[in-house]
Amino acid sequence: MKCIAIVISLALLAPARAFIPSVQRPALTQIFAEGDTILYSDDEQEQEKKLSGNKRWASLSPSVKARIRKEGQERAVINKKKREPIADKKRRMMMHYKQAMAESKSQSRVERPFPTNSPDRTTLKDMIVGEIYNGTVISLTNFGAYVDIGSECDGLLHVSQISRQQFVEHPRQLLKPGDVIDVTLVKCGVDMKKMQVSMLDQEILAEENEEEEEFQERIPLEDLSMDDELWGEIKRVTSFGAYVELGATVQGWMHFMDHVEFDYGKEPSDLMKVGDRIRCWVANVDEERERLKLTGNRPKDLPGPRREMMRKADVEY
Repeated sequence: MKCIAIVISLALLAPARAFIPSVQRPALTQIFAEGDTILYSDDEQEQEKKLSGNKRWASLSPSVKARIRKEGQERAVINKKKREPIADKKRRMMMHYKQAMAESKSQSRVERPFPTNSPDRTTLKDMIVGEIYNGTVISLTNFGAYVDIGSECDGLLHVSQISRQQFVEHPRQLLKPGDVIDVTLVKCGVDMKKMQVSMLDQEILAEENEEEEEFQERIPLEDLSMDDELWGEIKRVTSFGAYVELGATVQGWMHFMDHVEFDYGKEPSDLMKVGDRIRCWVANVDEERERLKLTGNRPKDLPGPRREMMRKADVEY
């Protein structure tokens, strides 16, 4: 009996399959109900039919239609990127960052006048200290720049040896890789293969050399204490203060707000000039870091003139 029922059901289904079309798909109106809204359809004929009913779209040229379709695709890609996971977004941003860093590094490479292993380069033992050389800036760092002057190694141009007219916080303020500059060879170490160069004038370098020769006669930091009164000469003015020559092993630093004539609205250049002699007191001594901080205001802890002397002065007047 079960076999007879299966045969009858197959016979009933066979004619129904014959009436189902194999290629033609049913229309969207036959699939969805009347109240349903179609958000997206990949049926090109349906899309063209929908757009053909729009008179404004039909009046557009094919190039304009292509541009509108392209902009829509770009917006779809942007919206897709917005919805991507945070991990994928971070990975993509890191990839772009690495590409940008590689491009900037390749662009910052400077072509040297001679290859590093060229026989035309001058050896360190033949370099003359105090001579002026023409060099090319190769790279910049936070503390200076490396300059190729045609020797075995690059010379270090410290940030303090670039200019005395203005305070140079970073060498990129005045230099960039590829610049051709004239520098003076200050020091040359053949054994360590190091060179130090400077852009300062010969007169300034001569004064610094004289100060280095007198270094043994200078006052050591251990002999200085808080509130010691000193007289000094301003050697360099920066954006925050000035370096003062006191005859000690290091120059003292005075912030412009510690100047005796400080007032809000004034700049360090308004209060401090190179060559000015000032009266100052020791505010802090750091022997480990070899730093000396100064102030132009007389410490309040120091004893003032005696009352007897003040009364005597009043009587005399």
